[in-house]
Amino acid sequence: MEISGASEIYLNRLGPKSPTSPVVLSVPHAGRIYPDALMAQTRLDEPQLRALEDRHVDTLVRPLAEQGYSVIIGTVARAWIDLNRSEREVDPSMITPRPSPGSFDISVKVRGGLGLVPRRLGKYGNIYRHPVSQRDLADRIYRAHRPYHAAVSDMLDAARRRFGLAILLDCHSMPPLRPIDGTAPAKIVLGDRNGKSAAPIFAARAASICREGGFRTVLNAPYPGGHILARHGKPERDVHGLQLELCRSLYLDRSHDQPSPAHVHLTELIGQIAEGLAEEAMSPPDSLAAE
Repeated sequence: MEISGASEIYLNRLGPKSPTSPVVLSVPHAGRIYPDALMAQTRLDEPQLRALEDRHVDTLVRPLAEQGYSVIIGTVARAWIDLNRSEREVDPSMITPRPSPGSFDISVKVRGGLGLVPRRLGKYGNIYRHPVSQRDLADRIYRAHRPYHAAVSDMLDAARRRFGLAILLDCHSMPPLRPIDGTAPAKIVLGDRNGKSAAPIFAARAASICREGGFRTVLNAPYPGGHILARHGKPERDVHGLQLELCRSLYLDRSHDQPSPAHVHLTELIGQIAEGLAEEAMSPPDSLAAE
């Protein structure tokens, strides 16, 4: 298919081109580029659409590129395309001409309005005025989704070739969780798709670092990891994937819009996690086999 539109690729690669650590960091949901085509199609304004962002997570991770880590950041707004969904996670009702339901994967996320092209946004309702054309959808996939995943895959392959294994730390943020049965909610959620995307030793090491830092941390609930971990986390191929969800109250102001003074401490924490994961990756093989 011939793809129309501009040639811009919505991707930033930071840090060394050839990885100097087995740990690669990715940030798929912090993009702040709102294409004109999106704004012409949406019934919401940009401040409302920002609710879909993992607001400023990219600024938490960028400094790690200066420390020698390879970092991959998606720069386009999640409202345009969600890089943490597969190309098949599409609501057919959003596409014109309407495809058959069997053409796509109607996952729980799709049914909830948060597929490859998000349909709904919380209290604001529908995002788009009209269905998106098949050509438009293909254009978004071609310009943003495939380049992002190709960059992640290439960097992980390079890290695995150099170090024997690779670890993806996929960085996100979450709204504050609600207390359950009077118990204080977690401030950090680490996901490994319930043990499917990484050897247990990596989630355990990351959780230990977070807890030592004073953060209430849980595994996989309510965020076990999405398409990025499913696609790239392949422990049987010596490529491991962890998702890191940080409560927005930890690094943003009360409006959850701008970085707070605590912002720098979260960058330090992510750096500590990356360092700890790298140490585990470089430890003797027996430590991984024991898991």
